[in-house]
Amino acid sequence: MSGRPLVLASASPRRLALLAQIGIVPDRVLATEIDEAPGTGELPREISRRLARAKAEAAAARSDLPPETLVLAADTVVAVGRRSLPKAEDEADARGCLALMSGRSHRVYTAICLRPIDGRPRERVVETRVKFKRLSPAEIDAYLLSGEWAGKAGGYAVQGLAAAFVLGMIGSYSNVVGLPLYETAMLLDGAGYPVRARWAAEGGR
Repeated sequence: MSGRPLVLASASPRRLALLAQIGIVPDRVLATEIDEAPGTGELPREISRRLARAKAEAAAARSDLPPETLVLAADTVVAVGRRSLPKAEDEADARGCLALMSGRSHRVYTAICLRPIDGRPRERVVETRVKFKRLSPAEIDAYLLSGEWAGKAGGYAVQGLAAAFVLGMIGSYSNVVGLPLYETAMLLDGAGYPVRARWAAEGGR
C-alpha cells in the first residue's frame, strides 16, 4: 500500500467526513486563504475549477511538505442558470438564495484538484441537478431560524434540514454535500493512493 501522505486543503468538516466515509483520513488538513470572488462573466463551472486549483496550489506551496505529498482540494458552486449563488454569510444572502431556488431546478458544481507536489495536477468538475419544491414564506423563515445555512454554498445543506426541500436529484449526492466521492476515489487511485487497499487493511485489524 502506498505511503504517500495526503493533505486535504480545506477546513470543511463536511469534506473531512465524506472522505472518512470511504475510509480516507488525510495526514494533514491545511486551510487555505484565497480570494473567492468570481471574475466578471465567469461561469459557475469555471469558478469552481479555478478556486479548487488555487486552493491546491496554495497548500502545495508550503515548504514543510515532503515532495511525495498529494494535495486534495475542492470547491463547490451552486448556480441557477448562469448565475452563481454566494456562500451565505447572513440571513439576507440565505433568503435570497432560497427564494431564487424555490420551485425550480439548480445545479451544483464541485471541482476537485489533486496536486502531487512532484507531478502534474489532476482535475475533475462534477455537476448535479437538484430540484426544490416551492417554498412557502413560513418554510424559508423556519429554515433561516435553524442557522444551518451559515457559510453554505447556495444557503442550504442537503445533508441536513434542507433535505425536506428536495423533490429530485440527477447526479451525485455527495457532490452536493461538497465532495463527489466516486470521482475523488478515482483521482486518488490514479495518483497512486489506493483507496480500496485501505479498506482491506482496515478490515484486517
